[in-house]
Amino acid sequence: MDPLEALVAQIQGLSSTSSDVNRLHSILKQADDSLRSESARLSPLLTQLDPSIHSLGFLYILEASMSGPTTKAQAETAVPIATRFMAACSDQIRLAPDKFLSLCRRLKEQVLMLDAPIRGVAPMFTGLRKLQVSAEHLTPIHSEFLLLCLLSKCYKTGLSILDDDVFEVDHPRDLFLYCYYGGMICIGQKRFQKALDLLHNVVTAPMSIINAIAVEAYKKYILVSLIRNGQFSTSLPKYSSSAAQRNLKNFCQPYVELANTYGNGKVAELETFVKTNAEKFQSDNNLGLVKQVVSSMYKRNIQRLTQTYLTLSLQDIANTVQLNSAKEAEMHVLQMIQDGEIYATINQKDGMVRFLEDPEQYKTCEMIEHIDSSIQRIMALSRKLTAMDEQISCDQLYLSKAGRERQRYDFDDFDVPQKFNI
Repeated sequence: MDPLEALVAQIQGLSSTSSDVNRLHSILKQADDSLRSESARLSPLLTQLDPSIHSLGFLYILEASMSGPTTKAQAETAVPIATRFMAACSDQIRLAPDKFLSLCRRLKEQVLMLDAPIRGVAPMFTGLRKLQVSAEHLTPIHSEFLLLCLLSKCYKTGLSILDDDVFEVDHPRDLFLYCYYGGMICIGQKRFQKALDLLHNVVTAPMSIINAIAVEAYKKYILVSLIRNGQFSTSLPKYSSSAAQRNLKNFCQPYVELANTYGNGKVAELETFVKTNAEKFQSDNNLGLVKQVVSSMYKRNIQRLTQTYLTLSLQDIANTVQLNSAKEAEMHVLQMIQDGEIYATINQKDGMVRFLEDPEQYKTCEMIEHIDSSIQRIMALSRKLTAMDEQISCDQLYLSKAGRERQRYDFDDFDVPQKFNI
């Protein structure tokens, strides 16, 4: 019998019980090299297998069939097979997470080859949920999924995993990419506070040396800080790595200078700086975000007017914040009202703007439910942190390291009287 046909027969016969599946896993690992050498012959074998029953064997054969160089025609055939497999496969795939991850990455490469990243979004989402042991587990597939969401502009789909609280990470790079791509998706949805939180996680994460992801995240972190808060501090928190505190600013000097120019509050100077450095911002794919920074200065200046005036004409607003016309001022005010950034009414007859107080009284049922859900989430987070603290306190590696550190600072040494010659 042909070795490949014999392997298919073993897959069909050893996919029912857990002991059989474990035995099959050993057979598949031994056959992996031969499968890759026969990658061109593997696709017809998949028709003899049921992806929901023979998931482990199907995974090995499918991954090997997609491992070699691929043409667009081959990708058109392979992508639908991989998509159906991810929808149908069982938890057998958790026995071979590296194989499943390799399959996901090959799927991503092939949908990009076909210039159709949206075709990989749904199967990648299904795949990451099946590989996860819990919603708190960050898999390497998360970043691949978010990248496809970015490239296909499926921002809302990407947001669906960004509200999960992550406590388990397999590799540091997974967290860097997850937060970086997640921050970009939130920027696309103008959820700037969430974007700021995710980018903050990248630039303050532990790192022994500066990496390219942290540098690109820091550039966007500066821009989003200006848009969201109207200011930026170059001092990172004390818990940031020393590598980040020493070097990030050096790699992002035009962005730091942009923040300093923004702090002066002069629109003309800011626009001049942006024009001078437009090529640099464009090469970083950040020019669109930089333009939002300029727009945010107009908004910030209009917000300051609400603290001083009760009514003001559109022309006066245009003159004060250095807009070109009353019509342009009206468009800014209308957009800010729509976004909830100010509370105001415009009298179209005389062109006057009346600034109002925040109408929220914090006593509606919806607001009470929102506050209650926030409190419940904080309590759940507190319980989780307490459990993690207890777990770390009992970890042998932690205790041995803490013991070694304690010996370096034996406080008995400081109890011995010292003699000084004066």
